[in-house]
Amino acid sequence: MIFSNITTPLLGLVDTAVIGHLEHSYYLGGIAVGSMIISIIFWLCGFLRMSTTGVIAQSLGQGDDKLGWRYFIHSLTIALAISLLLLVLQLPLRELIFSLISASDEVTHYGEIYFNIRIYSAPAALINLVILGHLVASARIKWLIYQLLCVNIINIALDLLFVVGFEWGVAGAAYASVIADYCGLALLSTVLYPQLKQQDLAVLLKLDITMFRRLFSLNRDIFIRSVALQLCLAFITITGARLGDNVVAANAILLHIFLFASYGLDGFAYAAESMVGHAKGRRDIKEINRVVIAAAFWCGVLGVSFALALWLWGETWIGWLTNISAVKQLALQYLPWLVGVCVVSWLSFLMDGVYIGLTDTRAMRNSMLIACLVFFVLWFSIGEILEPNQLNHGVWLAFLGFIVTRGVTLSVKYYQNYQQGRLLD
Repeated sequence: MIFSNITTPLLGLVDTAVIGHLEHSYYLGGIAVGSMIISIIFWLCGFLRMSTTGVIAQSLGQGDDKLGWRYFIHSLTIALAISLLLLVLQLPLRELIFSLISASDEVTHYGEIYFNIRIYSAPAALINLVILGHLVASARIKWLIYQLLCVNIINIALDLLFVVGFEWGVAGAAYASVIADYCGLALLSTVLYPQLKQQDLAVLLKLDITMFRRLFSLNRDIFIRSVALQLCLAFITITGARLGDNVVAANAILLHIFLFASYGLDGFAYAAESMVGHAKGRRDIKEINRVVIAAAFWCGVLGVSFALALWLWGETWIGWLTNISAVKQLALQYLPWLVGVCVVSWLSFLMDGVYIGLTDTRAMRNSMLIACLVFFVLWFSIGEILEPNQLNHGVWLAFLGFIVTRGVTLSVKYYQNYQQGRLLD
């Protein structure tokens, strides 16, 4: 699961590494802004995966495979509707979002180029979220690994061909990611189709308003959570863009490294989602707690290990992603903040997985809103006393506070529910 997960952010890492070795930092800044916007849009739809995983895992725990497939079809319907809406509204959406970002003309220009192409990944990206939810719930990780390897190998090859070979620049990186997304979808579709043929399609395709209501109830809370999360992540990029092309490029590199670490940690969270969901379906509280304790130990070991590796070899990793000296120097200035974030972030990622398995999305929403509040209170408090050239340090300190708050609030809530016997509510 960890291996499959850490390949996911390689699309962004490869785009960053290839563009980061072009002559000017505004190319990398454009990728940073454009990919941030695409990531926000797609991650706001992350509820498609999370809710799908939770309801299917619990259905399988109850021994009702058909119910799981019905939830899959309902989630797929929602994904198709949202992706079509994004394509129809892409122009006003682009104008609105870019009007809120005070980046340089060059960064804005290349960011728009990236956005205009990558938005056509929407159908593939959103459908893949639903399929990923099904695979995680049913613990069928083999095909997830194959899909991620397929996507990343194709993306790397096309990045090198389009950006280095054809010299298409930012547009080439965007085209590479779009093609890779659809190749991944094609692979997973061929895997699921034989299983769908074995089901009673007349029953599966009969949409049920009650099932939609449950999914929308779960999705509403997760969507609010995702908005709060993306607001904080976007603020890091937007603030960097206002502080200069080199700062936004440095932040982009550090955030990509963080995403790489977070997807590795999410491997334990995904395992917890499936195992906790199955245990809840069987109404087994002791099994839920055993899963949480075991996953917490190994997730903590991995998080601290990655932070140590980042402290020792972070300069080398940054050098792989860019050869622009000004950007490298800035990234190294802020690197200690990223090390601190990696030390503490494992707890929040793990508890996300636990709560998804429990389908307690309200607790996830409330925790994220509290953490978001802490982020902005810290930022605006510190921003008043920092010199202009130190403002980006304030952003990273606020992000550290955000991560700590998420982990603590979710853990305290879990302990209270366990002590009171309310994990199955």
